[in-house]
Amino acid sequence: VKRGAQVVCFNPLKERGLERFQHPQHPFEMLSNGSEPTTSAYFRPALGGDMAAMRGIAKFLLQWEREAQAKGEPAVFDHAFIAEHTSGLDDYLAAVDATSWEHIVKQSGLTLAEIELAARMYRKAERVIMCWAMGVTQHRHSVPTVQEIVNLQLLRGNVGKPGAGLSPVRGHSNVQGDRTMGIDEKPRAALLDAIEKRFKFRVPRAHGHNAVLAIKAMEEGLAKVFIALGGNFAQATPDTPRTHAALRNCALTVQISTKLNRSHLVTGRDALILPCLGRTEIDMQAEGPQGVTVEDTFSMVHLSNGQLRARSPHLRSEPWIIAGMAKATLGNQPIDWEYAVADYNRIRSMIADVIPGFANFNERLQHPGGFHLGNNAADRNFRTATGKARFMPHALPAELVNAKVLARGDTPDLILQTLRSHDQYNTTLYGLDDRYRGVFGLREVVFVSEADIRRLGFEPGEHVDLVSLWEDGVERRVSGFRLVPYDIPDGQAAAYYPETNPLVPLESYGEGTYTPTSKFIAIKLEKAKAGNRIEAVLAAD
Repeated sequence: VKRGAQVVCFNPLKERGLERFQHPQHPFEMLSNGSEPTTSAYFRPALGGDMAAMRGIAKFLLQWEREAQAKGEPAVFDHAFIAEHTSGLDDYLAAVDATSWEHIVKQSGLTLAEIELAARMYRKAERVIMCWAMGVTQHRHSVPTVQEIVNLQLLRGNVGKPGAGLSPVRGHSNVQGDRTMGIDEKPRAALLDAIEKRFKFRVPRAHGHNAVLAIKAMEEGLAKVFIALGGNFAQATPDTPRTHAALRNCALTVQISTKLNRSHLVTGRDALILPCLGRTEIDMQAEGPQGVTVEDTFSMVHLSNGQLRARSPHLRSEPWIIAGMAKATLGNQPIDWEYAVADYNRIRSMIADVIPGFANFNERLQHPGGFHLGNNAADRNFRTATGKARFMPHALPAELVNAKVLARGDTPDLILQTLRSHDQYNTTLYGLDDRYRGVFGLREVVFVSEADIRRLGFEPGEHVDLVSLWEDGVERRVSGFRLVPYDIPDGQAAAYYPETNPLVPLESYGEGTYTPTSKFIAIKLEKAKAGNRIEAVLAAD
């Protein structure tokens, strides 16, 4: 911002961290509680309205492009980039033309003037980075929304241009690792072929289970053993009582963890907790201390060596535990597991044989800071049949609320999004304060505009039950939540995760992603029933 960048924020909630920034390495700012403004414009769309907002910006660009052509003025679109690097423009522009302004304004939750302002800022910018996180991905139409963001960037050539691009926030190590290694429940044939060639065994080709399908498989008795490499599966997943029942239906649950969490108490008929080393601890193997490799946000792959003495001589690393399980199950095939885990360089050499981009893995790690893995889009190398980026045309959703819920005559009071507090990392709660939003000492709260609180017949500070609406008619309820008046658009609400995960139906997920729709939950508010406040406290204990 100090160098002249414009930061445009789309977020229904007013978040202090997105409005002003307090630098932790500037003592004066910290001591004086001073801060610097960080946003040039702050737009507050409706939950689920991001796709409509992006479509509105594209519709303005298309209008201005045609006006420029008619007047012989410089083009709005980057035609050279579009011609050389993209396909499908005509079909996409037809979809833009077919989208009415009425639909865009209603679904985006923004005024036409706000959309035009955002479009003018985008047009004026020479280079644009578009960054998004779970506020975009935890919706039923998340795939079309992300593709609409890409469409908008392609129109102006903001992909593969220095200082521009697409930046999904992927801070969690598992997400980062999947991007690096390409391993998920549906691995590509090329990866399986490479593993088969290197290790000389027949690799299973059937797809596995993502989190949602894994819960269903456990419910149905198709998956009998659950092994967790870290995480807090029981609490991080949707439909909490149903998830807990599915885990308890397993013959065996195994938790490989650095710290205790609630999942350790939700067990199968047999259960193991295997404490393991954290990444900050010295990992001593047969041939000396070891380092693991990570890819950071900037696509740099580097070594990470623990510096702290292990809390116990009996602790083992995750690779050691996995290798021990493999040897006990398979014997020394298709590799010598103990030999491999004695020196992690041997594991990295095998990765180099299999994963593209990792040739000479160990040697390249010796460079200061590691090495840059890169990504294809930055080089304008697109992995499609034509070798070009594709414009993806989609109609906006007709309705954002589940059609079967509406057909039953269930009109939601509010649309709820779940979120995290300031004193929280994933499901780990470090305290009960939320400096972002001015809440201290409690978490069973729901943020609602004061106008909505009174419209629904309640008073600020009153305790209510939240009941979600879904097509299966199952009651999903969390109890004893305090109504907190908050600067939030009318018709919306927000409450903390994981306390509100019981409200997210397992079958409510993104089409094509299986990502739970935790940012769009249709709810009703009911007066808290007698005893529910106590039950809520016990459930959160």
